[in-house]
Amino acid sequence: MDKLTIRDLDATGKRVFVRVDFNVPLEDGKITDDSRIQAALPTIKALIAQGAVVILASHLGRPDGKVQDSMRLRPVAERLSQLLKMPVPVTGDALGVGTEDAIKRLKPGEVILLENLRFHVEEEKNDPAFARALANYADVFVNDAFGTAHRAHASTEGIARLLPAYAGLLMEREIEVLGKLVSNPERPFAAIIGGAKVSGKIKVLRNLIDKVDVLVIGGGMANTFLLAQGKQVGKSLAEPDLIEDAKAIMESAAKHGTTVVLPTDVVVAKEVTRGSEYKTLPADKVPASWNIVDVGPATLEAMRKALEPARTVLWNGPLGVFEIPTFAVGTKEIARFLAGRAQSGATVVVGGGDSVAAVEQQGLADKMTHISTGGGASLEFLEGKELPGVAALLDRPKGSAAEARSN
Repeated sequence: MDKLTIRDLDATGKRVFVRVDFNVPLEDGKITDDSRIQAALPTIKALIAQGAVVILASHLGRPDGKVQDSMRLRPVAERLSQLLKMPVPVTGDALGVGTEDAIKRLKPGEVILLENLRFHVEEEKNDPAFARALANYADVFVNDAFGTAHRAHASTEGIARLLPAYAGLLMEREIEVLGKLVSNPERPFAAIIGGAKVSGKIKVLRNLIDKVDVLVIGGGMANTFLLAQGKQVGKSLAEPDLIEDAKAIMESAAKHGTTVVLPTDVVVAKEVTRGSEYKTLPADKVPASWNIVDVGPATLEAMRKALEPARTVLWNGPLGVFEIPTFAVGTKEIARFLAGRAQSGATVVVGGGDSVAAVEQQGLADKMTHISTGGGASLEFLEGKELPGVAALLDRPKGSAAEARSN
């Protein structure tokens, strides 16, 4: 990794502004999944151990620049206090005299959490004055929020122009793992790309097609590829305007010797709802009034066979309508299969909300090599894009001891 990290930082006695990604799901004011908080703990604990004053900042939801009580970070602060076994107060606002005073009173080794940054419209606009106000709290900036690194916001990119900017341990791990996937994966290298639409992942597919040995395509996006093969998909979600793009990807795969695995049998339902009638059919026999909602058993077997030799696997996106348990069978089966592959020594990287949920719901997260917190950032990284929140961090000096440690 060519960026400096907190391993290269002496944070003793320094005020450190840490951008974290605490955009956790809430239900009736309670956190339903704290994995993003857990993922930030190593960086926070490392800074506490050094005797830094730790100022945490995050967004939650999309309040569009307005204060919304349902998106306050108090539940996050309470959970973080439990995990760190120390009080973590949350400020009433990200800015203001009260916040400034609270930060000034902090002692080395103490932690504070700023209120939701996106209560200020200036955050997403990367407003220089807002970034400067945040920077004034601290001596050093640490970005540990890989999930927001693809956004040039005040707390991810603007502040990094004003303070010495380092990567946190989670950011470091994400960049190293995903970077190896696109530059030097152990082979055979397979990618499983699913989800609703081709349009959201077309650039990832294009960037990976000459890098992977096996490409497995599932979910709603597979329907567009089935159309490209001349098959009918009934009322299923598909993007007919991207048929030519799907054909181009398959032609590129053939040119590069990449094996593409598409559904050969599918689960179809009359309606995409709980309790709807459903059955398994060949992929070329989908009735005009039915919907493809999952992959069939023969397809799952073909996927396992293609993935078995892989030494590196990237999985992003479900294979069916994962929100409905009846249609989540394929996604859950692949999650269990990949956990087994990881336990056998293969590198398995999982990203994307529903893929990660499938892994976590079955208690398999600790069996995978890496669970990416990135979401959209992971996809853009895999597309080959430069992420503003990463680009703004300090570069590792060439030929330095720090660079030697990273190699």
